[in-house]
Amino acid sequence: MFELCLEKNKSFIQKTKKLENFIPVNRPILKGNEKKYVNECIESGWISSEGSFVKRFEEKFATYVERRFGIAVCNGSVALDVAINALGIKEGDEVIMPTFTIISCAAALVRAGAIPVLVDSDPITWNMNVEQIEKNITEKTKAIMVVHIYGLPVDLDPILNLAKKHKLKIIEDAAQMHGQNYKSKKCGSFGDVSTFSFYPNKHITTGEGGMVLTDDENLSEKCRSLRNLCFKKEKRFVHDELGFNFRMTNIQAALGLAQLEQIDRFIDVKREMGKFYTKNLKENLNIDLPLESTNYAQNIYWVYGIVLNQQFKFDAENIMQKLNVKGIGTRPFFWCMHEQPVFKKLGFFKNQKFPIAENLARRGFYIPSGLGLKRTEMERVCSVLKEVLR
Repeated sequence: MFELCLEKNKSFIQKTKKLENFIPVNRPILKGNEKKYVNECIESGWISSEGSFVKRFEEKFATYVERRFGIAVCNGSVALDVAINALGIKEGDEVIMPTFTIISCAAALVRAGAIPVLVDSDPITWNMNVEQIEKNITEKTKAIMVVHIYGLPVDLDPILNLAKKHKLKIIEDAAQMHGQNYKSKKCGSFGDVSTFSFYPNKHITTGEGGMVLTDDENLSEKCRSLRNLCFKKEKRFVHDELGFNFRMTNIQAALGLAQLEQIDRFIDVKREMGKFYTKNLKENLNIDLPLESTNYAQNIYWVYGIVLNQQFKFDAENIMQKLNVKGIGTRPFFWCMHEQPVFKKLGFFKNQKFPIAENLARRGFYIPSGLGLKRTEMERVCSVLKEVLR
């Protein structure tokens, strides 16, 4: 009995030690005014969406991104629902978007009754292939959904020209682009409506949370109404339309405001992290690393992604499993929209192939790159990754 207890205790200690040594893919930094502002919410009793921090966060974030209006919501996915509904995109309308993205983008369109029309990825930037957009424009096309991926923005000028030429709306998903610029302008400032996410792995976080941004006052009012059940201004609890309860709480907004105060430092940290990884991993012939810059942007490294070369015999899933065993957290790249089982059941994307995006989905993953990552942990990640890739 004593030996059995000793063995169980030994096993528990080993598991605990392994957890202590595990490097997670993300660890946020909450060392600014987060505690102070959240305590203000608690002490005042204003913890719901009615508190003053919501408006303050909306105004400060909109100003930072160079927009007139900000509408805070409870997460980045529903920000897309609000944006699409506010633009009046309806059943049968077509919206061109990348296949390589998170499901929230296509799901919001499908819920509105619209038809996502997909394009492949650029193999270098991993963003949507801009050259494939125009050939997919039809008389049913109402908008282009631009989704900036992993650290570099989409090349926007050609898309803006197409939108103007064909009188299309732009939905700009800048969920991963806090503080990033396209040329000299902030990402999130280009869409008729733009959306952000404040999930814990983003440059600034509210735990869960999102924001819709626009320069159009009528659109902003529509977004505010949709996120708050479409109450009539003249008489509460009377509704002419069906809206949503997508409100952000005062506590979330308090966190967001404190995080926003630190955004410039956070961007510097991310870029230094990207430089460190690139310097230490660039000699490995088995992997492709993120592009450091283009002629329109410098990588902001929302995450540090890696794509295994075609010649390498393992895929991302194999390598991620090996890294996990050695205490290194990872996440797979997005799975393509045209390969999602739920959309196949609904009859979308029959017999469609997008080889670049499919390769990224199967051979891409990202390594620990949260703001709270320490230099010693990055050194260990590089060391273990090199060992596994050998």
